[in-house]
Amino acid sequence: MQCHYCDREADVAVEKDALKVGLCREHLRERLSELADDDALAGLQDELDIDRSDR
Repeated sequence: MQCHYCDREADVAVEKDALKVGLCREHLRERLSELADDDALAGLQDELDIDRSDR
């Protein structure tokens, strides 16, 4: 799958309601950075059960 924002191969793909979107590592980081400025990231981390100690 190709990244939604560029021609690179997607490293992550997310699907919801039959819509699937892929992101390369760079664009995933950019989107997560944008979300970090918002309270939505905390909810997303809980939903995905992300352990921040894995960095």
